[in-house]
Amino acid sequence: MSKKNKKNNKTNAEDYNETKSRGKRKKHQRKSKRHFDKDALRGIMDGTVDVDAYQDYVNKEAWTPKTENIMTTQTAITLSNRTLDVLKNFSTINSNILVKPGNIINTISPIKNVMAEATIEEDFDTEFGIWDLNKFLGTVSLFNKPEYEFYEKYVKIREANTSTEVIYYYSEPRLLTTVHKKINMPETVVSCTLTQSVFSDILRAASVLQVSDIAIRSNGQDIEIVALDKSDSTTNNYSVTIGDNTTSADFNFCFKAENLKMLPGDYDINISDKIVSEFNRVNDDLTYWVALESDSTYNG
Repeated sequence: MSKKNKKNNKTNAEDYNETKSRGKRKKHQRKSKRHFDKDALRGIMDGTVDVDAYQDYVNKEAWTPKTENIMTTQTAITLSNRTLDVLKNFSTINSNILVKPGNIINTISPIKNVMAEATIEEDFDTEFGIWDLNKFLGTVSLFNKPEYEFYEKYVKIREANTSTEVIYYYSEPRLLTTVHKKINMPETVVSCTLTQSVFSDILRAASVLQVSDIAIRSNGQDIEIVALDKSDSTTNNYSVTIGDNTTSADFNFCFKAENLKMLPGDYDINISDKIVSEFNRVNDDLTYWVALESDSTYNG
């Protein structure tokens, strides 16, 4: 074969490989875009994504999928049971989450009346969003000993020492309900401690009695927590004394039972007269901030 023919054959092979490579890239882009569009569609249907904002975002082409994994931000890490427990608990507050670089994860309810923050063992190098946290945790449960590799657009979850794996795509952060600033707790006017057993009993009582309100109140002497229906003074209620009122103030701080979605444990509670409360899990870096109901009262 002549040198000229060899050169032409080499050129043709390179052109073929480049065309094939472009085809793979386009296929990957279409697949990634479909994942993005599905998340957006779910959000539009359940009301968590604004249609006009999404359309504006698409028109600006701010989201551009990458063809390959540019860099692994963390290689084959594991998530502790506590971190998974925190994520499962956070999923009851908000079905999606945005995890930012560092070892602090937080969440906020869609109507922004409950916020939670935890310091975890893992230290993430990159930001990533999960649209359906329950689905993500369900995916994790498919593995006995899952390991995680975080890439730019997805996380690879694989069974340790096997070839079994799942590619789980991130959600676009702009579609998620996220925490924009840290809460600066106002001056505390009432503090008390709620044990796990009392906390569990009061929530169970609310369920059994079919009442939706929880109150922490005092007439100037003892502090009690009560499960009741505040709209009906004749309804059944369940109360437990949880401490002494050292301030002699009269107060009635009201919560919706559905907003008290804490991990089991003992909690130190701080309440301000500015419509916000703070629940700190004892011996743990886990805090919840819960808005008080507007009819809460304090006379100090």
